[in-house]
Amino acid sequence: MKFLWFRCDIIIPSTALGILVIAVALGGFLLKRELDTSEHQEIICSMAEQSSTNLERFKEEGHTAFILGYTGIVGRALVEQLNRLKVFKRVVLIGRRKIDLSVGPEFEQKVIDFENIDEHKDVFKGLDTGFCCLGTTRGKDGKEGFIRVDHDYVLLSAEAAKAHNCKHFSIVSSQGANKNSSFLYPRTKGQVEEALKVMHFDRLSVYRPGILLGHREESRPFERTIKFLFQPITYFFPTAITTPLDVVAMAMINNAIAPPTENSKQEMFDNKAIHLLSGISKVCPVTRSQSAPENMKSK
Repeated sequence: MKFLWFRCDIIIPSTALGILVIAVALGGFLLKRELDTSEHQEIICSMAEQSSTNLERFKEEGHTAFILGYTGIVGRALVEQLNRLKVFKRVVLIGRRKIDLSVGPEFEQKVIDFENIDEHKDVFKGLDTGFCCLGTTRGKDGKEGFIRVDHDYVLLSAEAAKAHNCKHFSIVSSQGANKNSSFLYPRTKGQVEEALKVMHFDRLSVYRPGILLGHREESRPFERTIKFLFQPITYFFPTAITTPLDVVAMAMINNAIAPPTENSKQEMFDNKAIHLLSGISKVCPVTRSQSAPENMKSK
């Protein structure tokens, strides 16, 4: 049978076969990613299991913290969970603008000019734990704007925090971060990671989540389309390439409250490890973290 100049009896079966081969290959890849174990998986699962005990001890020690980029989707999720758990006696939210937040009295917002951060260094004084969720996109701020925010602002802030005796610095990076990449985004993230390592924080934690799942206020049509198409993948392969925002937030908290070890001076958590550390993942053969959000404990 022909339709115009197409041989439908040849093209349709060939196309269907090609799609089937691609689907099988993709399914195999995702299944492998889902079944892969993370490095130090037993230790990470143990940290998640002990989070309730660690939380009580950590609270008694009276720690203080700051969050960079608290107006973004990861930063907001982190603020929400810190407010729910009351982890720190004081949390300074550092950004370029203030937003409406329903949080406890231990939270305070500080507006700074990252272009003149030397004038705002005192905002980091007396804060022993830092969370960096700062970031933008090339589409929003252009190439130079992206580099300025994701590279310059992050490193300038880290230097100021280190100067004021920040002990533990945590940063949300990106899956595939590589300082030698030919692409701007992963190269910039990789360069930031390397620069942070030579600052010699007592403890540096780098998180490389997959595709972030959650509500974003600003419109990113391409990202929304990708997330929609990935819904079946997220359902069948939840830890392969996607990461819910609460998972990232809980992983950062569970790690922050855990006692430091010899291996935690500089640590990197990939997407699988983030799921494990959150205390929400089904992969860990232990009781799920009691500090996990109630609506996620049964997942």
